[in-house]
Amino acid sequence: MSVKNHVPVDREYLVNNVLLCESADLPVEVEKFLKLVRREKVKYPVILVGTGSCGMISGAGETLVEINKYLSDREIKADVVETGCTGYCSSEPVVEVQLPGKTRVSFKNVTAGKIPFVLDGMFNSMVPEELVLGQYKSSSLELWKDVPFIGELPFFVMQYRNLMKNWGRISPHSIEEYIATGGYRSYVKTIRNYTHEEVCDIVEKSGLQGRGGGGFLTGKKWKIAHGVIADQRYLLCNANESDPGGYANRAMIESDPHRLLEGLVIAAYAVGTSKAYIYIRNDYKTAIHRLEKAVEQARDYGLLGHNVYGSGFNIDIILSKGPGAFVCGEETAMISSIEGKRGMPGPKPPYPAVSGLFGKPTVVNNVETLSNIPAIFENGPDWFISLGNETAPGTKMLVLSGKVNDQGIIEVPLGTKVRDIVFLAGGGVPGNKSFKAVHVGGPSGGFLTSENIDVPYDFDSLASEDVYMGSGGMVVLDEDCCIIDTVKYFMDFIQKESCGKCIPCREGTSRMLEVYENITKRPVDENGHTTLERFKGVMQLESLAGVIKDTSLCGLGQKAPNPVISSLKYFRSDYEEHIFDRECSAGVCKELRLFYIDVDKCTGCTVCASKCPVSAIIGTKRHPFFIVEEKCTGCGVCYDVCKFNAISVK
Repeated sequence: MSVKNHVPVDREYLVNNVLLCESADLPVEVEKFLKLVRREKVKYPVILVGTGSCGMISGAGETLVEINKYLSDREIKADVVETGCTGYCSSEPVVEVQLPGKTRVSFKNVTAGKIPFVLDGMFNSMVPEELVLGQYKSSSLELWKDVPFIGELPFFVMQYRNLMKNWGRISPHSIEEYIATGGYRSYVKTIRNYTHEEVCDIVEKSGLQGRGGGGFLTGKKWKIAHGVIADQRYLLCNANESDPGGYANRAMIESDPHRLLEGLVIAAYAVGTSKAYIYIRNDYKTAIHRLEKAVEQARDYGLLGHNVYGSGFNIDIILSKGPGAFVCGEETAMISSIEGKRGMPGPKPPYPAVSGLFGKPTVVNNVETLSNIPAIFENGPDWFISLGNETAPGTKMLVLSGKVNDQGIIEVPLGTKVRDIVFLAGGGVPGNKSFKAVHVGGPSGGFLTSENIDVPYDFDSLASEDVYMGSGGMVVLDEDCCIIDTVKYFMDFIQKESCGKCIPCREGTSRMLEVYENITKRPVDENGHTTLERFKGVMQLESLAGVIKDTSLCGLGQKAPNPVISSLKYFRSDYEEHIFDRECSAGVCKELRLFYIDVDKCTGCTVCASKCPVSAIIGTKRHPFFIVEEKCTGCGVCYDVCKFNAISVK
């Protein structure tokens, strides 16, 4: 899309008076102008719509069309701005309205049909209370009466928004708005004033750990690559985020792409490379479009290219679109994919920092890691250290989903208790259901229960519970969730995504999946032999997990058994229920469900029999029907279509 700035912005003015200004404080007249660019004051009404992936899935595209139609029909002059995600995904589509002289107000679940209701109210100085989320604090604008502040909502109150400070507040299509918030000043200052070694020292001092899950010190990795004598080095940004339930990195690109680019070019300067790659899944269409636009704008502003602002630094950014394979998130597999080969992991050592892309020293950092860099140089390493705890400085973005009231992306200081994340930011489990567990870390993660949910959310504390952070996914499970089915899902995912190169991962995960399939389906016969076989299969899981962890080639294979080990540790009774009782108390494992028809309630309407996909229901019209248990697959179609509540689960 073409972006039209709401105020005229001259590129040379921003470059000369903002980017090249060495002083920490900008001149008063410049700061006054930037306030207009940031929309701290507006001349016309401004309507902002979150059009990240979560918003578009919820109907933000139709909402945007309806807003433009509303304004056109009434001949109202207003700015309509597409922003990224606000993080509050369960409230999408999110629409914000700012009137001249008044603070900005945020509204939730604004589908297309609700636009007249919202805008009629706002243009008549009445805030529709049913849909309002809150207003933003301001010392210079008039506050709306009796409208809560958005930062005081439970979902936001415990967050510290460093990485997400621009989300939903600026247009991801506008480099001018990013510069107006302080963007790219750290980059220009760095390449003009610091040596490569000094940049590495600052990042190492900050204690920034890799946010891809490993937690390795970023500055140390940079130093290793910079210290290798080579005619070329490379920097790779891993944006291949493929964990089920993890999408924070994609949302970062969709909401604030220039922040990633600024961190990327600072890192490239530190490593001493002129070529940086961003490896991203090809199906992330919105993220790719916004990233391509951001690179184009950065190049137009002279932030990329040859001898950037007379610093002697040359840099080019290349977007490499991957097929979306889970294994390509592993750094050596990603390198193979960029080189045009099949994405398969390679042995380590040598590590990529010594010999990586095309055999050259290569630093691999993920989106969140690089997005932390600009703020470290803007505020200093001591500021960053102050945000986390003793062992893990800074903040962490995570995706909170599953059986929780408030789902979305949140950013909290490392060291925050997992309990507080689930029950304060997430609002706890809905429907008065009891909390069962929270699964942390995606396919390579594990479970936390009520026994250990008070563990701090940081690398070392989670590892002490045999749980790994991964890309930041956090799925809450309640009493209606089946742990066995959840683990089976992860094993099915891992088995399908295994590259197949090494036998332990390829065959081991396949065998694990087979065990779970056996204990979640009804046995062919009812003799003790089949029960023993199912029991023996589960007993072999732990020893099999040990072999996979010890002998798999890459980190993905080594961590593949984690959900299995974690579930065996905390949920033995669930396994016993499935093996010996052949029941799933949660009612999730369909093949273990047995349905029966209450003859006193059945009217013989034949609807259930006609809908049964395996013809397991027999009977005569206008007389009670019966279910043949041997044929029933437990699909539940009959239960869903019965209008007389005559069908129940045994």
